[in-house]
Amino acid sequence: MGAVQNQTIVFCKPYKVLTSFTDPEGRPALGDYIDVPDVYAAGRLDYDSEGLLLLTSDGKLAHRITHPKYKLNKVYLVQIENIPNNTALNQLRRGVMVKGKPTRPARVERLPAEPDVFPRSKPIRYRKNIPTAWLKISLREGRKRQVRRMTAAVGHPTLRLIRIAIGPVKLGNLTPGQWRNLTEIEMKTLQDSLRFIR
Repeated sequence: MGAVQNQTIVFCKPYKVLTSFTDPEGRPALGDYIDVPDVYAAGRLDYDSEGLLLLTSDGKLAHRITHPKYKLNKVYLVQIENIPNNTALNQLRRGVMVKGKPTRPARVERLPAEPDVFPRSKPIRYRKNIPTAWLKISLREGRKRQVRRMTAAVGHPTLRLIRIAIGPVKLGNLTPGQWRNLTEIEMKTLQDSLRFIR
């Protein structure tokens, strides 16, 4: 008998889909999109957030992806209310208080234009008198609803949040509801990035 081959997939989670496979309340869940046995989400992505979710049948890999000590970088595109000034951006970079505890320093970049992203299934509510801006935020921690709480703390509520990378694995051109297997090269670079605790 050969060793059981683990499977790891990259999924583009649509807006308002749970990161569990079923939901007793009947809300859309992973099982509506993914028909692969024995894979489970490595980490979470909020119900109202979109983008990259890794699922794997490898329990050790899932643990390393989600454990804070491995500090795996996660990258988000974030649409916020109003235009942030340098003070707000620098606060996000240094860390802000979220639930009584400071966030770790983050890489935060204001994008010069709206990024080329897939449309959301339900567009954000457009308000003529409130402009919006897009940020690219890179974090090495994953507290609950962290990005939303960070932008709210500096006076810029998040309107839309899309995760585009986890470590070396990128969402690429997947659109909501699509998934693919991790390539061998992606798996090797992901394992390499998790091998060394920085």
